[in-house]
Amino acid sequence: MVDMENEEHAKKRLGRYYIPIWEGCDPTVSQSIKDFRERWKPYSASSRRYPIGRLIQEVIDPAVAAYMATLPVRYSGYVPGAGTGVGFSAIIGLVGLDAMVRVQRQLLRQFIKTEDRQTPRDHRFTATLEALIELVCCCASKRPQTSAPAQGVSLNAQRKHGFCDFCGELTEFSAFMAKVAEQQVNDAELENRKKLELSHKYCEGHRPKLTNGEWNPAYRQAKRSLAQFELELARLSQQCAKPATPQVKSGDQLVDGYFFHYVMRQTLQPADKAELRNQARLMVDSKLSDRKKQILMLQWSGLNQSEIARRLGIERQAVSKALASIPAMFHLKKKRPIR
Repeated sequence: MVDMENEEHAKKRLGRYYIPIWEGCDPTVSQSIKDFRERWKPYSASSRRYPIGRLIQEVIDPAVAAYMATLPVRYSGYVPGAGTGVGFSAIIGLVGLDAMVRVQRQLLRQFIKTEDRQTPRDHRFTATLEALIELVCCCASKRPQTSAPAQGVSLNAQRKHGFCDFCGELTEFSAFMAKVAEQQVNDAELENRKKLELSHKYCEGHRPKLTNGEWNPAYRQAKRSLAQFELELARLSQQCAKPATPQVKSGDQLVDGYFFHYVMRQTLQPADKAELRNQARLMVDSKLSDRKKQILMLQWSGLNQSEIARRLGIERQAVSKALASIPAMFHLKKKRPIR
């Protein structure tokens, strides 16, 4: 039954135990991830009885090895341990889950930048690595079913872990639990923190109330712009998923083109969730409206301010003012004139 189940149904059935599988992922690896997520409920990185590394070794390692055996040797340089006889789980055991995510992301970026021929095999390889990154990310954030985070810590380890609702920073609770896990919390800090209400929805910068009891202006601003933040995040994520062609379906060709060229020079990957969320937050906080994206796209295409104004039916001064208000990081490199 599970084998024939589509991903939408699996997501609803598994809930927080769902692990995404990228479209185009190698079938052998895809099936291993499906098997893994059916069994991983009691497993975690901090559990002695159910160590998650053991499950990765048992279920994922054989699939990764079998898939890599079907590829030319040059692909092995983009998967840690491949071609050396060291299993996927063994590398995780050496460097840790979080470091494995960072290493694999970097190798995937190198593959995409280095390999000029994006053949169907390349696309499958990219989708397979993205699926493995998703799996390791989920394992890194997985909590044991019943646990105390550390001796003397009376916080509920089963509360939501993850990003702030408004940006790519960890929530106050997640950030503190990460420090506890790394044993970077001293007794005084622990005692003070236990007396505070640690948010599992917002980071320290976006918590609703400041320590003096007053409303946090950053929270109010982010709350008002939540819909726009989610829209920009969805657009960035869509474009990163298939960066070779415009993916954003905004209804405006200039806006779609802006995201295509912006993401192309960022080397962002869908697994870069924190960075994508932070960039979406910056877009909103910088008031990078769709009108400003249109202006930037027309500027990139070689039009001057007067020509942009005529194209958009606005005053030249409005174009000049808009360009001056846009942070440099959002400007596109100018298109070279055709000679």
